[in-house]
Amino acid sequence: VQLVESGGGLVQPGGSLRLSCAASGFTFRNYYMSWYRQAPGKQREWVAGMLNPSGGTQYADSVKGRFTISRDNAKNMVYLQMNSLKPEDTAAYYCRARQIDYWGQGTQVTVSS
Repeated sequence: VQLVESGGGLVQPGGSLRLSCAASGFTFRNYYMSWYRQAPGKQREWVAGMLNPSGGTQYADSVKGRFTISRDNAKNMVYLQMNSLKPEDTAAYYCRARQIDYWGQGTQVTVSS
């Protein structure tokens, strides 16, 4: 199993970023995929998730209306479009497949002026 996150960076408040996660080593289309984040000194928290490209999506209240999760099963990719970013969104972001005990290296998002 491998999950490789990318797309993080430094962005000003109100800005946008698109995170990507490349998955391999398992039957990607069969798994519910989520994004999590972990800020310094805080526990890792679930941010968003989805199963099917045409199915429903779920979001934490803190990001609802600002973040959009999507996936491309043909490419084994999952994405997180983040708009209207706030300083409190600063964290390392990780993707994860439900029921697979594996975390990638994450990608750092820093929202600061």
